[in-house]
Amino acid sequence: MGSLQSLPGLSDLLPSDTPLWQRIEATAREHFRRAAIGEIRTPMLEATELFKRGIGEATDVVGKEMYTFLDRGERSCTLRPEGTASVVRAAIQHGLLAKGPQRLWYSGPMFRYERPQKGRRRQFHQIGVELLGVADATSDAEAIAIAWDLLADLGVAGLQLEINSLGTPEDRQRYRAELVSWLEAHHDQLDPDSQNRISTNPLRVLDSKNPDTQALLAGAPTLADALAGESHERFARVRQALEALGIPFVLNPRLVRGLDYYGHTAFEITSNQLGAQATVCGGGRYDGLVEQLGGPPTAAVGWAIGLERLVLLLWQGEAMVEAPAPDLYVISRGEAAEGQALVLTRQGRQAGLVVERDASGGAFGKQFKRADRSGAPWAAVIGDDEAAAGMAKLKDLHGEQPERQLPVLQLVAMVKESLKAASRQP
Repeated sequence: MGSLQSLPGLSDLLPSDTPLWQRIEATAREHFRRAAIGEIRTPMLEATELFKRGIGEATDVVGKEMYTFLDRGERSCTLRPEGTASVVRAAIQHGLLAKGPQRLWYSGPMFRYERPQKGRRRQFHQIGVELLGVADATSDAEAIAIAWDLLADLGVAGLQLEINSLGTPEDRQRYRAELVSWLEAHHDQLDPDSQNRISTNPLRVLDSKNPDTQALLAGAPTLADALAGESHERFARVRQALEALGIPFVLNPRLVRGLDYYGHTAFEITSNQLGAQATVCGGGRYDGLVEQLGGPPTAAVGWAIGLERLVLLLWQGEAMVEAPAPDLYVISRGEAAEGQALVLTRQGRQAGLVVERDASGGAFGKQFKRADRSGAPWAAVIGDDEAAAGMAKLKDLHGEQPERQLPVLQLVAMVKESLKAASRQP
């Protein structure tokens, strides 16, 4: 019988991987704390109707990519493919919007049945921000600035902000009619996917990854030409706010995002270090979504960062984080010694030290080799003699301090003091 493997597109994060993920998450938490944004945690499993109504049935996400099934109560359930709809559902369900504007962030796994590739998995992870109840153009710029500063602080290289305005529903309806007319006139020159989208979601043709279609679209009408005066003025205020913040941007008239709920500002932050899959963060304004999901009319703007792509960037940029070395490595051999080693290990951890215990019971020489590889500055050694005396030997693994024999509590205190002294050195 062969060994079991993870499902295609689902990956394990091993101990060598997680320090970088933890650094990203800790940095994000600190940025959100400074921005007075509170964390919200929603279920991974939701009613399918939430995503059909929220994302749009004509989108690829709902039509092709969701993990959907009937539970034992014959309810249609879906593993969440994105985070915004769940956050909005929770805000409505728990009456958060009646308490004024809500500044929320979330993180966790999402699920889409896509073709696995570099930086794109069927289970992937996002960190996202949702600002609910804010309508002004400066809030769009603030949301973008939070994402931009977070990515910059993490050390992501080659960042570029692309922005566009999707206008109001009336603007998009006007543009849709113009675009459909143009696409139908060029139907035979489009790739098959784009041909199918003409009748279902024509704006998504603008986001086609087919190079021939993209070249053809250079002659298509642009959404900017269909925007009403108020939409133009609002987008101008967003650009002015970004300029005031010193955040460079480029206008991308083909940027539409993949979900139906966006309107007015849409944006993506890309990196030139990722090749074709360049987008690290994407988002925009979605003023109609709350009402669409049964809540009161509520303006909103948000974004999400894909952690798999972000991790790829940071690995490429050599922003690797090694697992921290223990402060103390505990070596023991013999039944009584191993029992005392366990006590020492716990007391060291309770005192705030990072302590690793060698539980192999092997020869002292092999245990010392593992202690050296661990990177710990100190080793505590307990044999039969030390166990009988209630003592432990303290050995300096990287310095020249003499070995000494100490009671357990004194040993822990000495290690703590030595680490403090080392941290004070210039």
